[in-house]
Amino acid sequence: MNIKIKISRKPVEYEKAIKYLEKRVLSIIENKDDDFFWILSHPNIYTAGVSAKSDEVIDKNINLIKTNRGGKITWHGPGQKIFYFAINLSKRGRDIRKFVKIIEKIVIDTLKEYKIKSFADRKNVGIWVKKNNEVKKIAAIGIKVKKWIAYHGCSININNDLKNYDKIVPCGLKNKGVTNLYKIKKQNYKNFDEVLLKNFLKYLKS
Repeated sequence: MNIKIKISRKPVEYEKAIKYLEKRVLSIIENKDDDFFWILSHPNIYTAGVSAKSDEVIDKNINLIKTNRGGKITWHGPGQKIFYFAINLSKRGRDIRKFVKIIEKIVIDTLKEYKIKSFADRKNVGIWVKKNNEVKKIAAIGIKVKKWIAYHGCSININNDLKNYDKIVPCGLKNKGVTNLYKIKKQNYKNFDEVLLKNFLKYLKS
């Protein structure tokens, strides 16, 4: 199946990116466009998914953007890698649970190439790592489905400032920490886009 690939080297404003993504979703619904995969980053921003609650905002001065994605409140910004997608599940068996597992595998396999072991958790959506007996979140996943088009995406923390999470209850998890790849293993992540793309195509190209 054809997939349009887009990689943005400069940060893209969140609202601009979402408008572009939603336009692409409509085009796929109307059979005017192929499936879509986009790797990018955002400037500093906090976003709230459909299940977010007001008491999950600790610093009331933050600029919070409400979205229609699944999930709760999270942060995006420098040092974090994001991938968005718009995938037609009508051509892939209409299995949402299977698709979520594929997104999880893409991240897990990507981190494995950097010798970092990570795992999914059925109760707490996202990708997790364990270090010194502490389990922390390394990637957040938010998915919405419209007429069997699965879209939105996943954010992976690479070398971002973790203090940004002190202003919110990230993903609604009060007793779970957040970390980044540099905290787990200091190494070169410059080719991260290419590794991520390779793993995405491995699971979704056919």
